[in-house]
Amino acid sequence: MIDLGKKNVLGVLVDAVDYEAATAKIIDAARERRHYAVTALAVHGVMTGVQDKAHNARLNSFDLVTPDGQPVRGALNVLHHAGLTDRVYGPELTLRVLRQAAAEGLPVYLYGSTQPVLDKLVPALERMFPALKLAGVEASKFRVNHPGEDAEIADRIKSSGARIVLVGLGCPRQEVWAYAMRPLLDMPLLAVGAAFDYHAGLLRNPPAWMQKYALEWLWRLFLEPKRLWKRYILLNPNYVARLTAQRMGLWKANPPAPTSDTVASYSV
Repeated sequence: MIDLGKKNVLGVLVDAVDYEAATAKIIDAARERRHYAVTALAVHGVMTGVQDKAHNARLNSFDLVTPDGQPVRGALNVLHHAGLTDRVYGPELTLRVLRQAAAEGLPVYLYGSTQPVLDKLVPALERMFPALKLAGVEASKFRVNHPGEDAEIADRIKSSGARIVLVGLGCPRQEVWAYAMRPLLDMPLLAVGAAFDYHAGLLRNPPAWMQKYALEWLWRLFLEPKRLWKRYILLNPNYVARLTAQRMGLWKANPPAPTSDTVASYSV
């Protein structure tokens, strides 16, 4: 188990952890009914923080930020000698958490995505984990929250008996949601990105060799070129340039302090 704590990657604090440590932290928080916000950041997630200081401060307030992409794992190794041999990929972390939640009888709430995706996801998860207890399933409304709606959502989740919430709203919406809801829910909130689509069978994982050599972005770009071309063609070179500057000491990349500011409005 590897857990070296938070490390500075372009000013975003990412945890140098492996799957075992990340899963244990999440399950411990669920057992103890602790407020606990989690996200898994690939290059796009890190760069979203770099380009938006307020969002960077939110990310730095998360309890656990895992290196979702191989380039982020590589940054932890290059900058901080973390010695990580693998990333902590959101969809895979999701399965490991669900497996342990099912084993311990910890109910899980699914929040986000669309109803058609959830209609495919729920039976898929039930096939994978027959003992899994799904406390509730709620699709995203794809709009800004109304005043007081955060408390209503929190009440629905708490009354369901959930001990873990999986959040599938896409980056950075899901991180904003988890940050805003964290004070209202005494349980882990996992921003899991495209995990809902993957496990519903709507997205295909790239071959293992592409994942190993940090080429998943190319696979995703091939599958969704219109939606993702800006993310990968523009952000990836920017990430490499900033990483090189941080490594050479040409850029300090000072992390903004974690924030406790409330978010007045966010997407639900």
